[in-house]
Amino acid sequence: MAAKSNGPIGEHSGRVLAGPTNPMVTPLLTDLYQFTMAYAYWKAGKHNERAVFDLYFRKNPFGGEYTIFAGLEECIRLIANFKLSEDEIDFVRESLSPSCEDGFYDYLRGVDCSGVEVYAITEGSVVFPKVPLLRVEGPVAVVQLLETPFLNLINYASLVATNAARHRFVAGESKMLLEFGLRRAQGPDGGIGASKYCYMGGFHATSNVAAGKLFGIPLRGTHSHAFVSSFMSPDEIIDKSLRSSDSQSTCEDFVSLAQTWLSKIQWSNSLNGTFGETNQSELAAFTSYALAFPDNFLALVDTYDVMRSGIPNYCAVALALNDLGYKAAGIRLDSGDLAYLSCEARKIFHTIEKEFGVPGFGKTNITASNDLNEETLDALNKQGHEVDSFGIGTYVVTCYAQAALGCVFKLVEINNQPRIKLSEDVTKVSIPCKKRSYRLYGKEGYPLVDIMTGENEPPPKVGERILCRHPFNESKRAYVVPQRVEELMKCFWSGSPGGIREDLPPLKDIRDRCITQLRKMRPDHMRRLNPTPYKVSVSAKLYEFIHFLWLNEAPVGELQ
Repeated sequence: MAAKSNGPIGEHSGRVLAGPTNPMVTPLLTDLYQFTMAYAYWKAGKHNERAVFDLYFRKNPFGGEYTIFAGLEECIRLIANFKLSEDEIDFVRESLSPSCEDGFYDYLRGVDCSGVEVYAITEGSVVFPKVPLLRVEGPVAVVQLLETPFLNLINYASLVATNAARHRFVAGESKMLLEFGLRRAQGPDGGIGASKYCYMGGFHATSNVAAGKLFGIPLRGTHSHAFVSSFMSPDEIIDKSLRSSDSQSTCEDFVSLAQTWLSKIQWSNSLNGTFGETNQSELAAFTSYALAFPDNFLALVDTYDVMRSGIPNYCAVALALNDLGYKAAGIRLDSGDLAYLSCEARKIFHTIEKEFGVPGFGKTNITASNDLNEETLDALNKQGHEVDSFGIGTYVVTCYAQAALGCVFKLVEINNQPRIKLSEDVTKVSIPCKKRSYRLYGKEGYPLVDIMTGENEPPPKVGERILCRHPFNESKRAYVVPQRVEELMKCFWSGSPGGIREDLPPLKDIRDRCITQLRKMRPDHMRRLNPTPYKVSVSAKLYEFIHFLWLNEAPVGELQ
């Protein structure tokens, strides 16, 4: 989609925002009822009435007590380029009732988001249920057209980023996480989005080349079992020469050098005859790959037998590379008992470092893959392992443990009149009116509670006691004396030309924000099992108003 001027372009950016990453994200990426409601609003003369909608979720995913907010940038890119083409208007005409008047389609030709304002929590933030992620203000018909695409762009993004953050938390900050999920993702868009939001949630790299190009995410990848099993013997290697890393000399027969090192390992006193004959076709594959990538040689060692063949063959090639000034990148384990195999491999690496005097060989990087998830990472931690990097695919990109986040988009005010959505299920009752949200921090630096207030209420102040109330449960309330107060909502789309808004930060900055915010969370909110619920509250004044409006809107029953 070509970028069009459609409202403000940012105080500092000085340029028109490009459209969404996915070209399928157009004004037609919405539910039919958004257009039917838009027509009904237009027919009733209500289409330009100023409305306020909140986008929020009701429950944290994966049985946890926190969520990572993601997808905001794509929403802003959509509204910056929101304009229906003639072809799209023709399709809307075909899809609606023939009774719809032509004037409505003339109206659609002029629709854009120059009259819309978007206030949002900064992308990459830790967020909690009920607190609005976005507040969208504007002509009611236009904002309704944004509902479905906004939910689509935020639900999956936030779910994946949260899933990635949870995997990172279980693995531990010292471990590298690699996203390998493209082949198992739900289509191309799922694959691209998963790579982006896994990186945002704390993963370090992806195997997805397209995502690397689009978002600047570091790429990682080695070779598959097919590459290893495609070789039959070392005789297949034609060009056996390899120049040293400093280009000062050339080894004319690197294959023989690797074979020599294999013999040394097999006859090593320290290894006590641990290794016998290895698979020579595997050695040929490793040698060939090292000749292709001498400065980034990482071998998949479980094609035949990890301990009897893969490890000694890797060590032979790695030591041959060391002779020429290269440092091998490590091994990957893709099957078997990952805890045991990683520990045994580490022992061998340390033994080789000591016997052959190769500094750092004992710290050889060990990567593990093979359908890893939170549970297997937790089990590995309990068993004890020597894995440095985890390649995680299916379970993180598909969000196998939970299919959707469940964000909703609710009208909270129209024409300056607060509105409420009631339900017999109290968790589905909306919090009315235009609001401001704050995060209150305690003396230890941890967030204590998020509080929503009416727009015109004075903000909480550091050192001043404030009553925080559960929105619906009368008995749940507490006084808080905040040591720091952070307002959560900022303007990311200001509507009027020349209006001041926040610039969209680079993906790396969003990732850094996510990691920093997670470190600030209290440990009991973060734990996998039975985490302590984080408190979300409203001010005393907003509490009273919610229940006043609730009683005012709820019909009074009659007993007969």
